[in-house]
Amino acid sequence: MTVLGQGTDPYQPTQPLFAYIRGNPAKMDLFMPISPETSDHLSALGHFGTDPGSLGADTYVPKNLPKGRPLVVVLHGSTQSPESYNIGSGWSALADECGIALLFPEQRKANNPIGSFNWFKLGDSHRGGGEPLSIRQMIKQVVDDHAIDPSRVFITGMSSGGAMTSVMLATYPEVFAGGAIIAGLPYRSATNMMEALVRMNGYGSPSDSQLDALVRGASTFTGPWPTISVWHGDDDTTVDNSNASSIVRQWQKIHKVEGPPTHVEMVDGFPREVWCDADGRVVIEQYIIGNMGHGTPISAGGDDGLGKEGKYMLEVGISSTRHIADFWGLTS
Repeated sequence: MTVLGQGTDPYQPTQPLFAYIRGNPAKMDLFMPISPETSDHLSALGHFGTDPGSLGADTYVPKNLPKGRPLVVVLHGSTQSPESYNIGSGWSALADECGIALLFPEQRKANNPIGSFNWFKLGDSHRGGGEPLSIRQMIKQVVDDHAIDPSRVFITGMSSGGAMTSVMLATYPEVFAGGAIIAGLPYRSATNMMEALVRMNGYGSPSDSQLDALVRGASTFTGPWPTISVWHGDDDTTVDNSNASSIVRQWQKIHKVEGPPTHVEMVDGFPREVWCDADGRVVIEQYIIGNMGHGTPISAGGDDGLGKEGKYMLEVGISSTRHIADFWGLTS
């Protein structure tokens, strides 16, 4: 079987992690940062609050963007930068096409040597502090600066950025209309580095009732909850695709859509599973991309193509960027 792309995206290095890498030579490229492609598309966001997580931030705002437009928050993976992720995923091209503002939080090497968001650390996985509060402050700044519609703020991320997307959706659910988690993990499925490695390999996930309780306990919010889009490669050997189904199950009871999907359809040759609420609204969708490894699915060719193939940006004939935006109602 041919795997369409494969990579690695563990998190903050420790001595046990180095031992793990030595025993898995294929994962050695983890510590070889990709050279970010330069782009003049993104602009640095200046002051945005107390920034307790010590993050950076870039933005992309199309020229003459009207008031009341949506905002999409985009979280990169390990060894990536906002610019490299934007080039690969094509979000700024779609922003020009559809009139969307973009915010790209950026991890600093001082926080994590390989640029991963610290989704598994207790100080960076709770409301009111650390990296989640920094991202929340960025969002408020961009909403205020550009008169964004606060009811149409969305968030997406890949790998460690996907796992931090889970953190943000759980800790600040009132902020987001929807979230898309690509090659990520459920909220608080791990609370330290070694647990993170175990969960990434598909072992020891919390029970369904624990997953549900973790989200409900992350804030005092009672709904309406953000919609959830989940994307994962079925040949991902970095973050096992069992994490995708765990993410779905973490949100099913909250959305009152327990059980099998309402229906399954084929989209660009891949199955899309959807769960609809009592009103017929799709509240959870899941794409498991056949023969794909670790990364973001893209489709760069043709009139509707977006992005550029590269490390962790995998050309598989379906654009997760475009379909996620369509799910959120941003392309119409």
